[in-house]
Amino acid sequence: MIHDSSASPLIFGGDAQSPRAALPVLPPLALYIHIPWCVRKCPYCDFNSHTASPVLPEEEYVDALLADLDQDLHAVYGRELSSIFFGGGTPSLFSAEALGRLLKGVEQRIPFASDIEITLEANPGTFEQEKFVAYRALGINRLSIGIQSFQEEKLKALGRIHNGDEAVRAAGMARQAGFDNFNLDLMHGLPDQSLDDALSDLRQAIALKPTHLSWYQLTLEPNTVFWNQPPTLPEDDTLWDIQEAGQALLAEHGYAQYEVSAYAQPGRPARHNLNYWSFGDFIGIGAGAHGKLSHPDGRIVRTWKTRLPKDYLNPAKSFKAGEKALTNEELPFEFLMNALRLTEGVESRLYPERTGMTLESLAEHRREAEQSGLLQVEPSRLAATERGHLFLNDLLQTFLS
Repeated sequence: MIHDSSASPLIFGGDAQSPRAALPVLPPLALYIHIPWCVRKCPYCDFNSHTASPVLPEEEYVDALLADLDQDLHAVYGRELSSIFFGGGTPSLFSAEALGRLLKGVEQRIPFASDIEITLEANPGTFEQEKFVAYRALGINRLSIGIQSFQEEKLKALGRIHNGDEAVRAAGMARQAGFDNFNLDLMHGLPDQSLDDALSDLRQAIALKPTHLSWYQLTLEPNTVFWNQPPTLPEDDTLWDIQEAGQALLAEHGYAQYEVSAYAQPGRPARHNLNYWSFGDFIGIGAGAHGKLSHPDGRIVRTWKTRLPKDYLNPAKSFKAGEKALTNEELPFEFLMNALRLTEGVESRLYPERTGMTLESLAEHRREAEQSGLLQVEPSRLAATERGHLFLNDLLQTFLS
């Protein structure tokens, strides 16, 4: 499959800016692989996902993914991958044979770190014991299982294809298949959900002993069924009670909150996501995938790929839909909108290392955020206060030029 990269529309950041320092060290490099098909599109989902046909174009899509990666290789020569994340859609719809050919092709192009983390998103309705044993044999060493709820009426309201029993079995099957590191995705603030409902879901998830829990509130996003036909969601007071009680329950069972909606057992935070939040680099391949790459001369470039699977698989069309070099004016916000999501923030030294900008360039905005009680007064760290996490958008606005 040959795609013409020269045909891609490019959108660059402004050139009217003072030069940045060359980056002393390039950040860790990750790979995001987007597989855009689902059995059925959920009414709350705003991800780039599409209802799967009875037969998926696995072979053609793997060919396209590797050709897409080939066009990004020039920007990462000499680097190794610290993590890979298969997201979607539902990547577990793909066979082990297809994912094995893809992983082999990736490793032939970019060396893997000896301790690489490879995560696959999966839904309980797609769990097959034999399939997941085969995934583990490929070197995939972490699963992220989309549970959302264990309660039948809530799953039905969310348009999920699995039931509560399947959700429970999926965690057991993951462990039996050899996955000692897995995440459960769980939502709260669901239609007509009470505090007791939410805590019941959370207790069930904790009982399955995942190493990681993504626990986050349902939000109504534009271009979704829920946005156009909103369900009845809990009142704000109930949402606040759920958040407070749920966080206390997670802490009680040894799940430390390290990001807005991420909780992990000791030593088990998601390495791939930590790389995003600390302004690391990542290649994005697949329909609609985004990437961000740093260059030794100080340029930091975001890219995004063709969104529709039929266009992505069309040899006459480009993989790349757009590209933008970040300007000096954009960098503070771009860096901090990720870093300040982390409960402990990041070390201050990471800002000049990852952006090429000086800490002094942040001084005025930083002082303003500290005085408003949103940013910790801590020279060695950039970290939100407890109030800053509650009003994160207000904190980030402080750093907009």
